[in-house]
Amino acid sequence: MTTAPAVPEGATPANAPRRAYVAVILANIALAFGPWFVRLADTGPVASAFWRITLAAPLLVAMALATGWRPAGLARGLWATLAVAGVAFAADLASWHLGILQTTLANATLFGNSAILIFPLYGFIATRSLPSRVQGLALALASVGAALLMGQSYQLDPRHLGGDLLCLLAGVLYALYFILMARARSTMPPLPALTLSTLASIAPLLLFATALGERIVPTHWGALIGLALASQVFGQGLMIYALGRLSPLVVGIALLVQPVVSATIGWLVYDERLGLPDLIGVALVAVALVLVRRER
Repeated sequence: MTTAPAVPEGATPANAPRRAYVAVILANIALAFGPWFVRLADTGPVASAFWRITLAAPLLVAMALATGWRPAGLARGLWATLAVAGVAFAADLASWHLGILQTTLANATLFGNSAILIFPLYGFIATRSLPSRVQGLALALASVGAALLMGQSYQLDPRHLGGDLLCLLAGVLYALYFILMARARSTMPPLPALTLSTLASIAPLLLFATALGERIVPTHWGALIGLALASQVFGQGLMIYALGRLSPLVVGIALLVQPVVSATIGWLVYDERLGLPDLIGVALVAVALVLVRRER
């Protein structure tokens, strides 16, 4: 299994192509619509994750083959990396969707996005380096912004312990998925990497949903089709593309775009109004993104 870093050692976010930075922002905007589609779906939470993957898979396969890529010639270690990445992503989706039902939405967002800190830390460990002053400031601003976005609704409650632990597990698994996919992206294009890891996620999610006794087949397909296109094809497609060109710090901080967009959706659709702390949190996240993008 190759361990070459997705971004060369010593590279900074300013060295990455501008389109990769745009891609990671658009990816997180698209992914932020996922919880809304899950709420609209009339299947179980893990079953909705299964359909997100399954409906997207044929389109991803067709797109990968259309680029001229063929699965022949892949190293055995690369197959193993993508298979483990797919299983990790399936477990991430399953645990996070279950955790949402057992804790507050704020808690689920906070613990489910723990990759915000885990993935950048992995990047510094992999390159055996310490963050610069600007990078440290950006990470600190992003952390404060994330805390403010949680608002006063964040709370620790014994009744939510099970859901909190499931969402925390989801965040760790999501970081593991990022690490594995970054390694795969060092030797193969984004579409084939995403396609193969997506295919590896189908069976585990179906087994999880069946074991939980969830309703699998929906009555209405609109929300699930939207979930597959927005989250898996567009969102994850752009995210995996960006993983090959941006540092873990930029990718980690960019994940905070998701709660910003989710809060906006809640404001527009469910009249969940944003308070002053939320707006300050949005501003801090924006400043952090500008800092890591401009640093040389």
